[in-house]
Amino acid sequence: MTYTFDPLVPRPIDRPTDVPLDGPLTPEQSVALDEAKIFVGPADPAARPEWRERLTAWRSDARERHGYTGTAYDRPEAAWAAGCRTVAQVWLWDELLYSFDERRFTPERFLADARERFAGLDAVVLWHAYPVIGIDDRNQWDFYRDVPGIVDLVQAFHDAGLHVFVDYNPWDTGTRRGDDDPTELAALVRDLGADGVFLDTLKKAEPELVARLEAARPGIVLEGESKLPVERIEDHSSSWAQFFADSPVPGVLRAHWYERRHMQHHVRRWHRDHSEELQSAWLNGVGVMVWEVVFGVWVGWSARDAATVRRMVTVQRAARELLLGGDWTPLAELAPEAEAAGVYASRWEADGVTLWTLVNRGEEDYAGPVLADGDERVTVPARGVAALLRTGADEPSWAAGLRAVVDGLDEGADRHDPDARFPHRIARRLRPDVPADLAPDAGPDRGAVVVPPGAYVLTVRHRARETGMYQGAPYVDEWKPLPPRLHDARTLQRDGELAAPVAVGATEVTNAQFAAFLDATGYAPAVHHRFLAHWADGRPAPGTEDEPVTFVDLDDARAYCAWRGGRLPTEDEWQLAGESPGFRRGTPAVWAWTDSEHSDGRTRYVMIKGGSDYRAEGSDWYVEGGRHAPDYAVKLLLPGLGLARGATLGFRCAWDLPDALGTVDSTEVTR
Repeated sequence: MTYTFDPLVPRPIDRPTDVPLDGPLTPEQSVALDEAKIFVGPADPAARPEWRERLTAWRSDARERHGYTGTAYDRPEAAWAAGCRTVAQVWLWDELLYSFDERRFTPERFLADARERFAGLDAVVLWHAYPVIGIDDRNQWDFYRDVPGIVDLVQAFHDAGLHVFVDYNPWDTGTRRGDDDPTELAALVRDLGADGVFLDTLKKAEPELVARLEAARPGIVLEGESKLPVERIEDHSSSWAQFFADSPVPGVLRAHWYERRHMQHHVRRWHRDHSEELQSAWLNGVGVMVWEVVFGVWVGWSARDAATVRRMVTVQRAARELLLGGDWTPLAELAPEAEAAGVYASRWEADGVTLWTLVNRGEEDYAGPVLADGDERVTVPARGVAALLRTGADEPSWAAGLRAVVDGLDEGADRHDPDARFPHRIARRLRPDVPADLAPDAGPDRGAVVVPPGAYVLTVRHRARETGMYQGAPYVDEWKPLPPRLHDARTLQRDGELAAPVAVGATEVTNAQFAAFLDATGYAPAVHHRFLAHWADGRPAPGTEDEPVTFVDLDDARAYCAWRGGRLPTEDEWQLAGESPGFRRGTPAVWAWTDSEHSDGRTRYVMIKGGSDYRAEGSDWYVEGGRHAPDYAVKLLLPGLGLARGATLGFRCAWDLPDALGTVDSTEVTR
């Protein structure tokens, strides 16, 4: 396969834009600069005064051309967004935020971790549906509304001083239909008390959606993905600066230069080195997105980059008024020694107070003079940040707190940490113990498929999704994944060995069989939500008795299999049986739970097999539906509180057999 781009190199649309320095900007040049993500910083210090003049001229011209008023930033309810320095995108069922053992949300644990490593957060994005949406007909609103306790979770974040974004997926058009998207989203924002909306895959919301959301929640903050069009800075208080490549000499973020109150959040989701985007955020006075679990894949931040975030936001919060209202000089003049070492700075001035935010692009610590007009010596760590503050005799009241923060920047928890190693996490298979009272006829079903003992080598087919498959991130250090690397067909090899034969049910467990289990045992799940939601009055609907049972989760399936003297098959056992004679699919076809449940301590997932007759159409972001061959697998992230139960997930049982049965000629159990 031939790729037309290098995924480790920024694409042309990701790269910064040169600012013409040969005379006043022409109208054509000014319009062209509207399209920038970042304005290139000039390498020649002598060119920088003119460069700043051009940026100022562009801003004045662009505001006039677009009739900019800034009224959206005057809304009192939205003022928080201008100081929202850190936002975390977090899966609702991240094991820091949700305990599968306690079956409850644990915001206190999530927030404690954020305080320790990132000096706390200003906001969270609760992402909820992708990448599990499409497994059945539930739409994006269902994956919020059907979560027990989600209103209390939002309130817990509010009580802790954070603001909460919900996620909007405009591509969700093929699942269950309800009201139109503006109506659904406005109602969700109002009902949950959300403060903002992340516009997944959208650079901007259309004016009708903006108006509907503002009516539902005055002061709502909209954050578009990637490059926000300059004319829509008018009504979008934030933007998601995803995959923005900076110039070697740090540049200026176009949207934040246009409107200082417009908050951007830098993020490169697959990168293990965040120093460049952090330095860009520090020099521009904007924020960052902390995203450590990317759609189920661990991409944790190094100790160095987490420490940089702590240092940055501690100063930024204390210097809020200065960063928003002071005079900003990007690429301020520095001592020649500092510039030669790769040190750069922005200068922020107001009321006799001057703050320099400094970065070191180099690989060695710089310790020496930094200012061209002073003898202050500052240590700027390699690939890190520092700050220098000057105040006069009559400093304003707000400056005392800022001075204390800057003075303590290299003490205690605010010290730079040089450890840039990636903090790996290994996902391990979970093997829960499921005690049960055995059924009188416990043992393999008649006709169960026997998988003989011995070594095996399997080819597994899957679709390349952002969930990855087993260990590691699928797009390490890549810029935006694009086809053919995103969503293309892949294969991998799995090998192992069965010590003894295993019998796998020839068909899925049916509604009638599961009803018999309930009658015999009185089984009741710890969380009843969505349990057997398709039954009526505790019984299968007439005519569905022989259909595969659904609306059961892993615990329910394991309990049934244990009652039958067995267990769930692993994904490999399921595939080996599925490629043998005698293996049959029920009607309608459903995905199969397997016992291949894994956790890396942050994400819990299970491999499912078989496919279903349901298929959500209209977007590649859905779980792929339809029937699949036995060698096909999907990594499904596990939600909690009953949301794992759905209309397209069933199971079959497996039994460990005595070694003596390993020599039978038949591939089926005939007891």
